[in-house]
Amino acid sequence: MLRAIPAFRVSDSERSSTTVGDSTEETGMSNRGNRKPQVCVIGSEEPGSKAYELAGEAGETLARLGMTVVSGCGSPATRFAAERALAMGGLVVSIIPPDEMPESDWPATVVIPCGVGDARNLLMALAGDACIVIGGRAGTISEVCLAWLHKRPLLPLVGCGGWSEALPEHPPDERNLSRILPWASAKELEEQLAELGLVAPKG
Repeated sequence: MLRAIPAFRVSDSERSSTTVGDSTEETGMSNRGNRKPQVCVIGSEEPGSKAYELAGEAGETLARLGMTVVSGCGSPATRFAAERALAMGGLVVSIIPPDEMPESDWPATVVIPCGVGDARNLLMALAGDACIVIGGRAGTISEVCLAWLHKRPLLPLVGCGGWSEALPEHPPDERNLSRILPWASAKELEEQLAELGLVAPKG
């Protein structure tokens, strides 16, 4: 069986920042003006699994923190995250592969039909200040690799199995292009978002 992830190991100290040449790039609240933080939710898990429930909690957490959820809503887990975000009064932007609008019950505030099929994965990778990764299959792997190449921080769910479980120890390659901050609960996710500077200071 072919391995989907190269066995590159990256230390915690190497993950502490994203280094390009001699400069260090930081993701944070600055330089965004009036725009709220945008976080992509990508992956695939089935209803009834722990990962599926945590996907919903992730969507709820993002909405509570005032962040825009970006999701294709094409898998049960990403759709559930979007539904929970909407239920909390959050904003959900859904980028979908077809060139037509989806059915009326699509869980999104804004729908962007891109009409480019799987090439949509690049738009998903670029549309967030960070990417939450939940389980996942081949499409998720492509989105993660694109996010990595374009220096978007990755927030993989761990403790539930699936492809995202291995991501902290086996990044897409050895170049340390973006930060990888794992989480196993909604509380840990919020802490990692704060670590990236995406959570507005209280008070």
